[in-house]
Amino acid sequence: MPDAASAPATLRATIGDSEFDRDTAVARRAPGVYDIDLSAGWTIISAVNGGYLLAVLGRALADTLPHSDPFTISAHYLTASQPGPAVVRTETVRTGRSLSTGQASLFQPDEQGREVERIRVLASYGDLDALPDDVRTTAEPPAIPPMDQCFGPEDGPAPVEGSSAITDRLMLKLDPATLGWALGAPSGRGEMRSWFGLADGRDQDPLSLLLAVDALPPTAFELGLSGWVPTVELTAHVRARPAPGPLRISVTTRNLAGGFLEEDAEVWDSADRLVAQSRQLARVRLG
Repeated sequence: MPDAASAPATLRATIGDSEFDRDTAVARRAPGVYDIDLSAGWTIISAVNGGYLLAVLGRALADTLPHSDPFTISAHYLTASQPGPAVVRTETVRTGRSLSTGQASLFQPDEQGREVERIRVLASYGDLDALPDDVRTTAEPPAIPPMDQCFGPEDGPAPVEGSSAITDRLMLKLDPATLGWALGAPSGRGEMRSWFGLADGRDQDPLSLLLAVDALPPTAFELGLSGWVPTVELTAHVRARPAPGPLRISVTTRNLAGGFLEEDAEVWDSADRLVAQSRQLARVRLG
């Protein structure tokens, strides 16, 4: 799999002309109605990845609203999405000078041809380039070893039985300290850290950050659990337009109770800026 940091410049995809852009592109059928064919390339087992879906709806909202950059987007995953045709319907809730708010839902037909709502989001958009350059924070980038000392999916078995097609589209290099699960010795700490990029070398933008917050193996693996960990709700905050180069992502779970856990993610760019954050609630299989 190509290394996003070292791929030759002539081979690197660019923002707007990459597999991610093509696979998240929506076709406007009418105002507020968009068609898309969800790609099988972004699946885990047979379900479409939640971060990819967030980017699809995020792109439709960017076309609908007067502002282009997602600031915050909160998604409820109602039923698992499958590769194939889908319809996104958007609605403008409010527009203002610095922020606009909209909602969107993605629908797919069931076996009887009836529309089933898969995911519903509420989001606020603005202009990241207009934000003041004033940072006051105690947050620090995650301590991850150099990329050549980390390991990717190509170095071991698939983390989930069945298809993990999405890993072929990503450049993931995971911190060995969070890979105990791959060796049959999970740490029990509920942490996952990784370098992140797109396999074709495309740099990151606000929409791809929506993918990044849900791209790592689930922290449940390091808690000693296995199998699919479906997202119930995910809220992402985009804080800045990322600098070129690979991202660093850390995900932490502090509490698993009643068959549900939270995952708190931080995404840092090559300039050591916190460019995105998220929290999601996910269901786990116990026993």
